[in-house]
Amino acid sequence: MKISAAGVAILPTMLSLVLLRRQAAVAAFTSSSSSSAASSSSVGVGVSSHRHALALFAPQTLSSPAKSYHSTSLAAEATTSGGGGRVSAAKMDADILKKTSSDSKNASAKQSSSPKLETNPPKGTRDFYPQDMRLRTWLFDQWRTVARTYGFAEYDAPVLESESLYTRKAGEEVTQQLYNFVDKGGRNVALRPEMTPSLARMVMSKKGGLPMPLKWYSIPQCWRYERMTRGRRREHFQWNMDIWGIAGVEAEAELLSAMVTFFDSVGLTSDDVGIKVNSRLVIGEVLTELGIPEEKFAATCVLVDKLEKVPIDAIQDDLEELGLSREVVE
Repeated sequence: MKISAAGVAILPTMLSLVLLRRQAAVAAFTSSSSSSAASSSSVGVGVSSHRHALALFAPQTLSSPAKSYHSTSLAAEATTSGGGGRVSAAKMDADILKKTSSDSKNASAKQSSSPKLETNPPKGTRDFYPQDMRLRTWLFDQWRTVARTYGFAEYDAPVLESESLYTRKAGEEVTQQLYNFVDKGGRNVALRPEMTPSLARMVMSKKGGLPMPLKWYSIPQCWRYERMTRGRRREHFQWNMDIWGIAGVEAEAELLSAMVTFFDSVGLTSDDVGIKVNSRLVIGEVLTELGIPEEKFAATCVLVDKLEKVPIDAIQDDLEELGLSREVVE
């Protein structure tokens, strides 16, 4: 709240009114007539409201006479109960102070016994303070600018999806990396670990009603409950650009061009980053020569993808189950 110049000017006048009404209240206190009692009660309520207004606007202007009048008005209200005035709670219950103190002590005891608030975010997550948000917003703006330059439209999907959307893709073992749970309606749900299954669900739900080719992009927040490494947490944001409806390599060439455009826009060159291109057909031929059957192709690709993220010793047993020896992998 702010006080205008006019408000400051009338404060002395208001204080004078308080002092005048104090004299009226004292006179009413010594009078036994019912009309005087009703008048003193009205004065007490009115002046109390003025006092609270003064405390809110300019507490430093309250002087000792105003404080003493506030006490006098309460006394006047208490002594006029016989004539129909308001009765104070202190008059009705002499032990109210003890009860109030006891309640306060009990409340303090309950607060002290409550668990201590954890100020750190859950493991694998992070807070974004304003300075961090400025950097994140700048980066996301760079992604959006490049995507729009290449004619991509932004989309989004719920961060909470059906668990089956991911277990159908890569088997039940993927649930080991999911933040999954049963909701209050008994449904198996999970926080999305990636965006592609959600995109496929959205496209399929339109039953061929979307115009092709489809060029969409997104910047989703994803979750994976996995071992954390340097620069890799359990929550992350990623920039997705997807093209549907083009069978040739033109789509891949456009996406590579968009990636290079982004790197140039933020000042990164080939001295800073490199681009690796993979092909499902090529890796399929390699795995076939190594004797990996078709039914184990997807599981093998998942492990191969992990080789650059975790030490080979961490997945050695899984590789051997698929028939891959350490020598072959190395």
